[in-house]
Amino acid sequence: MLDQSQPQATITHDSKRNAAPIMQISDLNLWYGQKQALYDVNFDLYPSEILAFIGPSGCGKSTTLKCLNRMHDETPGVRTTGQITMDGHDIHANDIDPPLHRKRFGWVAQKPNPFTSSIYDNVAYGARLHGLVRGREELDTLVQDCLHRAHLWDEVKDDLHSKSGTDLSGGQQQRLCIARALAPRPEVLLMDEPTGSIDPIATARVEQLMLDLRTDHSIVVVTHSMMEAKRIADRVAYFHLGRLLEVGSTQQIFENPSSDRARQFIHGEFG
Repeated sequence: MLDQSQPQATITHDSKRNAAPIMQISDLNLWYGQKQALYDVNFDLYPSEILAFIGPSGCGKSTTLKCLNRMHDETPGVRTTGQITMDGHDIHANDIDPPLHRKRFGWVAQKPNPFTSSIYDNVAYGARLHGLVRGREELDTLVQDCLHRAHLWDEVKDDLHSKSGTDLSGGQQQRLCIARALAPRPEVLLMDEPTGSIDPIATARVEQLMLDLRTDHSIVVVTHSMMEAKRIADRVAYFHLGRLLEVGSTQQIFENPSSDRARQFIHGEFG
């Protein structure tokens, strides 16, 4: 049973972070039917940063991630309170079109899920769906650019139309999914354990890819790897039993966490 006396999140600010946040999450609560899964979650997301969600399994990390692009809208029995704003506008306001809101985000799941269609068609899917390009030449350029940005072009350029996305190795499939997520030109990338099911070499490539993409995107990543969070994140948010207990710079969270629970988790005492 959740201890309702647990403290609210301790929030520390990076002195280098001068830009206004792209997203602000305020007093977010979520229920699956009668079961409450999130309790008063508060944090900001800044431009061109990697924010890592860490914490034990089932503590609300992925649930929070899906709130940002309204993926819970179609889930029966889900109810939320609180507010999420993007560029200062409530994402649940009546003038927000949910599909257009989701277009501002790219999603990468733990298990690579490429389409069975060709490598080319995997990447082109979002651009075609949203009518983002005019003509084949522009689409060819977009596909090539996304594959370059996903560090995959040199490995697949001769097989764009002859190989299916499912013919690639696990690490290649995940980078293909990232290329597909980039095609609609999202502002924010949401990654739910993107290295959780690939080998260490592929993990290193995806981590480097996240660092490269940070220049043009905000990235929120759920990870169970403390070392991965230390390697790639600008800031870290620690979740425990549906509460965001602490969010701050990666150095502060790992070297001097404010909450006992975060300290115990980081030191491997539970989780």
